[in-house]
Amino acid sequence: MHVPDGFIDAPVSAVAGVVAAGAVAVGLRGARRELGGASPGGVAGGERTAPLAGLVAAFIFAVQMLNFPVAAGTSGHLLGGALAAILVGPYTGVLCIAVVLLMQGILFADGGLTALGVNITVMGVVTTVVAHLLFRGLTRVLPRTRRSTTAAAFVAALVSVPAAAVAFTAIYAVGGTTDVPIGKVLTAMVGVHVLIGIGEAAITALTVGAVIAVRPDLVHGARHLGTPLKLRVDGELVDAPAPAPAPAPAAARSTRRVWAVGLAAALVLAGLVSFYASADPDGLEKVAADQGIDRKAREHASADSPLADYGVGDITDARLSGGLAGVIGVGVTVVVGSGVFWAVRSRRTPEAPATRTTGSV
Repeated sequence: MHVPDGFIDAPVSAVAGVVAAGAVAVGLRGARRELGGASPGGVAGGERTAPLAGLVAAFIFAVQMLNFPVAAGTSGHLLGGALAAILVGPYTGVLCIAVVLLMQGILFADGGLTALGVNITVMGVVTTVVAHLLFRGLTRVLPRTRRSTTAAAFVAALVSVPAAAVAFTAIYAVGGTTDVPIGKVLTAMVGVHVLIGIGEAAITALTVGAVIAVRPDLVHGARHLGTPLKLRVDGELVDAPAPAPAPAPAAARSTRRVWAVGLAAALVLAGLVSFYASADPDGLEKVAADQGIDRKAREHASADSPLADYGVGDITDARLSGGLAGVIGVGVTVVVGSGVFWAVRSRRTPEAPATRTTGSV
């Protein structure tokens, strides 16, 4: 659903850019709490979340290269907002998607540069917020189990994709550069993106379920699994007593193994599996072509980039060119993302000085 240049007029693109910048600013502030850097004590689990946030961005970049068929002549790919929100938190999730979209727009000519604000708003903010709110609501009413958490992730991801389609249609209704009946655009966008949402939900649920099975302490959305049970005593709910857990071994506390496995998986997906992705246009491209939205689309400013269209210039072998571009993309995204999140986490709020009180004797 990467919106290219020319779909949305300049004034609305500028407004969307301001909205996206504001969302990123809010995300930076909220991510400090999620990553454990908002205060000297941080948030429980935040010190383990920080190293994984850059990995989540790189993994989403890799999976977005894997277009899957959803209908005759149409494909879809992961948007990633739900996955990021559940794994590392909604604020950090917005930043993850923003980093991915920035890398794709600058290096790979995927998504217009003037439409970057639109893309961050639609693919980053809308999907992350909708998925987070729905996921949080479901986990509050469903049983507190790993299976229920995975099911909630599936539903949240499924709904987040058509929600993004509705958001794009609303933006197009205000600033579209072609005269196309909005009702037809909305019907076509929601229809195809409901199908894409099923794929998004499956990928999100599988990924979240796999991480929960191995290290539930690393999943932001699974922290409720460790919440103490409640007992009713004399008509009041109190925390059930729990035995003190034994100290976890260093290997269990470390994120190095998870980080290494996740990075290896991202490299394999982007470098090898992406060659077998569907070549059909994605949902937005198909709707744009069918409805005439793309009549005023402009060539990307980075169309001459050595990595444009996810290939390496001067390498004629398609498999090697695409695979190498994917590996470069994963590497750059994980480096940039990790740098951003480490910087966010390192900015701690100074402790308030203790006030000295005096008393008379």
